[in-house]
Amino acid sequence: MAHHKSAKKRIRSNENKRVENRYYAKTMRNALRDFRALEDKNVAVEKLPHMLSVIDKLAKRSVIHKNKASNLKSKLMRQVNAM
Repeated sequence: MAHHKSAKKRIRSNENKRVENRYYAKTMRNALRDFRALEDKNVAVEKLPHMLSVIDKLAKRSVIHKNKASNLKSKLMRQVNAM
């Protein structure tokens, strides 16, 4: 158990960040699922930049790893091109 004031604060702030990161990661996964379900190429091309920016923002904040972000973006672009 933490005894120092700063250690107790670190525990509180880590918990807040963990909850926030889980929220953003889950939101991204839901958006990915919805994007992958698209069948119209025009709609997919229109929504692709937004999805890529969401993934980049999460990678920048270290919610997801940068390599995972690259893999996700690559798969999304391949999906759109294959439509």
